[in-house]
Amino acid sequence: MRIIPYLTFNGNCKQAFALYEEVLGGELFSMSFAEAPEETGMPKDPNLVMHTCLTVGAFSLMASDCPPGQPYSKPQGVSVSLNVDSVEEAERLFNGLSAGGSVYMPLEKTFWAERFAMFEDRFGIAWMVNYEGGK
Repeated sequence: MRIIPYLTFNGNCKQAFALYEEVLGGELFSMSFAEAPEETGMPKDPNLVMHTCLTVGAFSLMASDCPPGQPYSKPQGVSVSLNVDSVEEAERLFNGLSAGGSVYMPLEKTFWAERFAMFEDRFGIAWMVNYEGGK
């Protein structure tokens, strides 16, 4: 079994995943609502993402835009946590993903990790970056 976070966006999924692909690397698959088969009855909006998946190694992150006509709710009470292998990687990810967002805890040494940060990116998604170091 694999547990895969699935995020929902309010019309800016394509832009968010372009940033995630740029910062995290990996392979991106994406399909717009306009690409759905006719018989599904899905709205034909080419600007909204029906499904996307970014795969980085064994990790995947999936998402879509909220379908037209359905109420959007901003994600709450959950963060995407990135556990990395070096201070440099922690700094690169923090700088790339937090730009234009809100930093709740800057990337710094803590009693449990060499580097840890908590922030919300400019698309409203909460992230944590953690490098435990030699612990």
